[in-house]
Amino acid sequence: MDTSKIRYSMLGFIGMAMLVNFIDRATLSVAAPLMSKELGFDAAAMGWAFSAFGWAYMLFQIPGGILLDKFGSRLVYGSAILIWSIFTFIQGLVYLFPAPFIMLFMFRFLMGAAEAPATPASSRLTVQWFPDKERGFATSIYQTMPYVALAVFTPVMTWFMHTFSWHYAFYTSGILGMVFGIIWLTSVRDPLKHKKVNQAEINYIQQGGGIPDLGADQLQKTRLSWLQVRKMCCNRMMIGIYIGQFSLTSITWFFFTWFPTYLYEAKGMSIIKVGLVAAIPALAGFLGGIVGGLISDYFLRKGYSLTFARKFPIILGMLLSCSIIAANYTRSDVIVVLVMSIAFFAKGFGNLGWCILSDTSPKEALGLSGGIFNTFGNVAGILTPLVIGFILEATKSFDMAILYVGSMGIIGALSYLFIVGPLQRQALPDNDDAPRRAVQHRSA
Repeated sequence: MDTSKIRYSMLGFIGMAMLVNFIDRATLSVAAPLMSKELGFDAAAMGWAFSAFGWAYMLFQIPGGILLDKFGSRLVYGSAILIWSIFTFIQGLVYLFPAPFIMLFMFRFLMGAAEAPATPASSRLTVQWFPDKERGFATSIYQTMPYVALAVFTPVMTWFMHTFSWHYAFYTSGILGMVFGIIWLTSVRDPLKHKKVNQAEINYIQQGGGIPDLGADQLQKTRLSWLQVRKMCCNRMMIGIYIGQFSLTSITWFFFTWFPTYLYEAKGMSIIKVGLVAAIPALAGFLGGIVGGLISDYFLRKGYSLTFARKFPIILGMLLSCSIIAANYTRSDVIVVLVMSIAFFAKGFGNLGWCILSDTSPKEALGLSGGIFNTFGNVAGILTPLVIGFILEATKSFDMAILYVGSMGIIGALSYLFIVGPLQRQALPDNDDAPRRAVQHRSA
């Protein structure tokens, strides 16, 4: 029997969901130069507004992961898309309120809470639909959607803002998300419930290390204890992975918050030119993400260890991303764009953290593992906008901010080189430590 190819259509839905996710997430950064000017928000205030998303996104990662493991990715992800898109739309209305900054902060916070399950759900779905040797490519597809969002969305939205006003960036992205949320809920299914998938494809996924029977009604019934959760996230391998993800996410959040403002204020570009220029590094990031995923899978097919196949692109990409610091030493717009493009390509090339999580998490708790992973990583979603905002307020220059972002690449590379160690899938930790300690205490 020929193997059906339904997993690729599901990958298309996963990629589109992440595209919508990052279009909505990046809307404020695109609108910020004109919005802050009209509403009188200074750099520190915008730093807080950018970070509002990160606060909620971090706090709701673990609850979101628990929901994924309980109800499955299809329902939780689809509902989340609808909710965050509504909050995106109404951010365009903050000017109607007496305290627009407070309302903007609140709507961004609620949007971040709704988006919390998105990436863990995508990671979980790739484990359901793809074998190990295809998962690097599958992960690279949904992880490169942020770059597509910047490349396509930024020029379109800056044109809308120039022609109409900044409000339309929120209106159009919010409506797009609501429409896609309905499409997701009516089209996406788990492998064993999809009417068009055949048994040959199920077998191919399963024999290759995928877990197609991870649907909501086949989930592990064992209740996880806090002791098990602590064991999952506190071993050396995971600590190193968390540090690496924090570093990578710090670079991501510069591009998704302050980068358009950097081009507008530090480099003196018009808002239309900002839209066009910001798209170039984003395209480079997209290319880097695809190449990194393909190279990782290539190494795996050629018999290299999982550790080498996954860690090599990450370490190389993080080291190369430090090139962003060179932007501090040129006045040429062309060189600035070139440097940013190299850094963004490198960031995309090394963006395999979620693939590593899929390879190493206990299969009974993929959603929770993703939530914990993203919690640590997205501390950067809070710190990066705030740190850059305070740097700008104190120095009136982006130089130290760029240095801060570039240093993250070094930290991430060192973590994968010296802390992570060999990669292997974790077994679900047991609960026998507590009884053992109690026995030892009594015997003493």
